[in-house]
Amino acid sequence: MLSRALKVMRQFHNQSQTAMANSLGISSSYLSEIENGKKEPTLDLLNKYALNFNVPLSSILAFSETLDGEQNVGKVRSFVAKKMVRILEWIYENGEKTDPEKKLLTH
Repeated sequence: MLSRALKVMRQFHNQSQTAMANSLGISSSYLSEIENGKKEPTLDLLNKYALNFNVPLSSILAFSETLDGEQNVGKVRSFVAKKMVRILEWIYENGEKTDPEKKLLTH
């Protein structure tokens, strides 16, 4: 679920794969492989994600673990996290590509 969490974070912040890859200092194809779960991101790369999105690395990992549901975080937390990702994916897919702060205020 780490790959899905990273993709949703990128989409929520309205960054293209190309822009995100440039920010992280990697190729677009490598980022695509990470987001599709074909490659695992390094700890250094995860730190770059955290800096890019201005969130603690631990939050990214905890979010991913909650999505995964394998870390004994409880069914309710896992359910809520999965629903949150689906909502963010739906917002992105349905053209709500505005300022993320405005999204939070209007949704």
